[in-house]
Amino acid sequence: MPEGADGSTDDGAAAIAQNRGKTGSGGNAGRPRREMALSSSAEGRATRDVFMSAKVAPLSKSDAPSEIAAKPPRRSRAESREQAINQIIDIATNEFVEKGLAGARIDEIAGKATKRKIYYYFEGKDELYRAVLERAYTRVRESEAHVDIESGTAAEALHRLIEHDVHYHARHPELVRLVMNENIHRAEHLKQITGLPQGNRRVIDILQTIITRGQNEGLFRDGIDPVDLHFNLTALSFYNVSNQFTFAHNFGVDMTSDEAIARRAVQVADIILAWVTKKD
Repeated sequence: MPEGADGSTDDGAAAIAQNRGKTGSGGNAGRPRREMALSSSAEGRATRDVFMSAKVAPLSKSDAPSEIAAKPPRRSRAESREQAINQIIDIATNEFVEKGLAGARIDEIAGKATKRKIYYYFEGKDELYRAVLERAYTRVRESEAHVDIESGTAAEALHRLIEHDVHYHARHPELVRLVMNENIHRAEHLKQITGLPQGNRRVIDILQTIITRGQNEGLFRDGIDPVDLHFNLTALSFYNVSNQFTFAHNFGVDMTSDEAIARRAVQVADIILAWVTKKD
């Protein structure tokens, strides 16, 4: 590329433009062709001199950027849709947790999102509420699926799962309050979420795997129902979140501190393991 052809030398470009203006002006009218040619040649040399005096030295390797910052890849339509839905559900979760289904208002949720966007993805408040419920249940089941139940003994695997559930409920009080609210509605909306019972069965399958292994190892007693096991460990994980305010008022115990949650997790694990362990 000729020097300055990229327009980077502003002074040189200005000089060229100025000289072109003079060449094209009415001052050339009636001048002999040879005189004009000589004049144009002289102007050309003058232009070149100005251009050369104004040119910028090329960047050295040390001055040049080490790499050009790449633009972040554009999200696909599916990714953008998922992000938009999750943002709406985040806002709606807080509203439903604080005010329940009856007290929550689409206008309040839309004030932090947009009503047009909400109605683009959801038919109304009830469908949005069901989406909030479904995501809350799905997330706890997904978290349990990542607990290591393979290493160590079955008792150690069960201990890890129980501690995980206690910590999860403590870190996600919105799950507890949503479940409590849905029980007020007698699971009316939960029943309308297709496939949710099958998704919740995953934790029962995990527990059955641990029970069978513990029995084969000679550690667990016979006759343990995985649904009963889930019922008991969930109830004990649930209480210190659902009753944290009344319990703290009545007995002066802070059930939300890291120390209290860790202590509770060990206690619940010990209680459950004492129930499933084979007695001599």
